[in-house]
Amino acid sequence: MDFFVEKETNLLRHVVNWVTDIIVAIALACFTVYAFGSQVTVSGNSMSPLLNSKDVVLMNQLGYDLGKPARFDVVVFEREDHKMNIKRVIGLPGETVQIVNGQILVNGQVLDMGETGEMKKIALAGLAENPVELGENEYFLLGDNRDSSEDSRFSNVGNVRLDQIIGKVWFRIHPAMEFGSVQ
Repeated sequence: MDFFVEKETNLLRHVVNWVTDIIVAIALACFTVYAFGSQVTVSGNSMSPLLNSKDVVLMNQLGYDLGKPARFDVVVFEREDHKMNIKRVIGLPGETVQIVNGQILVNGQVLDMGETGEMKKIALAGLAENPVELGENEYFLLGDNRDSSEDSRFSNVGNVRLDQIIGKVWFRIHPAMEFGSVQ
């Protein structure tokens, strides 16, 4: 009799361990998808040549739950009209942004685009023709294709609040030929 009781206890322990492993794996998968794997499909060519219409990218939502966007991050944000957009962070909270003679000035200094590459002159300054002061939780966002981008230069987008920014674009999964990280 003891043999059967011991065998049933071992079987029960084995099943409980197996169920626990499955629950942990599912929880880890859910966390990973939330943190790093939310898919977003690019609409339009405002981020060209970095991203093109119908590209599919992954967005990290967790990063901005724990920190704040940095200059040049490519972010997904929700506009006031509830449309999702992808743009690049140019101005940070507390800064003043202006576009003068086709160049971006941040706090009166020409912005060095660094690793994001050379930037051609901006033809339309929009609201940034005059200094745009960013509030405590506001960001100034621009599309990389500045001649074809509806961004913070226009009143229907304007300064973007931190609570409108959903996450950081970090990886392109489609098209397959351009599979890889996004900067």
